Amino acid sequence: MCRLFGSMTRSNLRRTVLSVLGVFAVCQTFPTPNDRDRMMKAEQFEFMGGNLLLTNKETKVNDILMKIKTKEIAEGMETGKFPPAMHFFSAKELIKQSTVFNILRKLPKGAALHLHDYALLNVDWLVKNATYLPNCYICFTAAGGIRFHFFLRSPQKRLSKCSEWVLLEEYRHQLENVTEFDNSLFRNLTLVTENPEEAYQSQNIIWRRFEDLFKAASSLISYAPVFKTYFYEALREFYHDNVLYIEIRALLLPVYELDGTLHDKEWSIIAYQEVAKRFQHDNPDFMGAKVIISTPRKINNSEMKTTIFEAMKFYKTFPETIAGFDMVGQEDVGHPLWYFKNELLIPREVGVNLPFFFHAGETDLEGTSVDENILDALLLNTSRIGHGYSINKHPMAKRISREFKVPLEVCPISNQVLMLVTDLRNHPAANLMAEGHPMVISADDPAAFGACGLSYDFYEAFMGIGGVKAELTTLKQLALSSIKYSAMSVKTKAECIKLWLRKWDEFLDEVLDMSNRDEL
Repeated sequence: MCRLFGSMTRSNLRRTVLSVLGVFAVCQTFPTPNDRDRMMKAEQFEFMGGNLLLTNKETKVNDILMKIKTKEIAEGMETGKFPPAMHFFSAKELIKQSTVFNILRKLPKGAALHLHDYALLNVDWLVKNATYLPNCYICFTAAGGIRFHFFLRSPQKRLSKCSEWVLLEEYRHQLENVTEFDNSLFRNLTLVTENPEEAYQSQNIIWRRFEDLFKAASSLISYAPVFKTYFYEALREFYHDNVLYIEIRALLLPVYELDGTLHDKEWSIIAYQEVAKRFQHDNPDFMGAKVIISTPRKINNSEMKTTIFEAMKFYKTFPETIAGFDMVGQEDVGHPLWYFKNELLIPREVGVNLPFFFHAGETDLEGTSVDENILDALLLNTSRIGHGYSINKHPMAKRISREFKVPLEVCPISNQVLMLVTDLRNHPAANLMAEGHPMVISADDPAAFGACGLSYDFYEAFMGIGGVKAELTTLKQLALSSIKYSAMSVKTKAECIKLWLRKWDEFLDEVLDMSNRDEL
């Protein structure tokens, strides 16, 4: 732990660590038991946040936090119910009861940098608000799914493989148990189930269900009045979870009005921009939001070329709102990045600096062309790596990512729910965190997983991935990294850091005050 080094300055601390490593490297002597303490200190220095020095106030808060954390881990081991080792759907209620979790909810988390447009906001809001709006119709698909649409008058045309459209207001009047029906809507808009192991027996099965719920949610959110309100409420949810800034991957699908008018991508970008500014006006200590233009990775080369030129145009026209470009969808069944090499090199060839934020390495298929995405993302100059789950299998990519400060956007709950890892203590990011590899923690699609905001993923990273070694310094480093690696301008980052430091100090005071009142 960094405080074990006493009152050393950071430069002296680093020299001490390097000297420990240097003895073995230069003299080629094998360490002995006498070197144990120095080696343990050197190892902790390498850990995420291990090179940060704690103030007296931070040390007090760290002692409080680690005492509670150690107790909760011990209890989890004794009872066999340690949340990071359990499926999130089963662990969620236990997490909500955790004192560590309630502290983390108060933590200023910086930025959420990996989110998707139609799974931002708790599904309860959609069910209780959007589906109760006038003119909301529903149809039921042959596969057991649902679709929504708002019509001025009863429609005659059906969707393919969908029942007749039914006005929800009238449909609810015919039901004996409206609450149960609304609960069924919730289940159709999330992956949440009591028996995930039985319901989702392969990654392909859960991804098909995942994509279907996105279609259901987008059919509801793509109505213009819902679209704007949904984004505002999503910003509110993250703001209340002490997130200062967000970036979303957005497909920019057509948005429609009640009279059938369709809005294009530019309208959606402007809508995002206007809503973000209005939310900032209402909440001056929120730093804003940016959009990463996204496209399905199943499109062909011609479509990708058109999309790239479109993205360059929007990036130039809306520099305050557009952060860059990415591809989305199940990585294992979509085209690998190298398939689009020529199209993705167009910005560089025409002298346009279009930032990329590629999903890569969200796979456990080692040695396939999809698995090579992790290195190709770096070769194609990605600014961050979405997930990067497989990076430990690629030492060259891992080295480049570390040395050139290309961070991973680690999404613990998403990786578990989508069946890449069962026990989050075994997540590949545990190794990366031990090495201080550049990373940020994000939530991916919190609404789809029955989560909200960023606190649940921070809990899983702090308690499970980081293990006992993750301390207050780890949380501080993760929050600061999220601001550092965001697409905010240099000026805005400086303002955000200033705001975050104020909120961090308030957080420390709050924890100390709660401890003094025996509320922890």
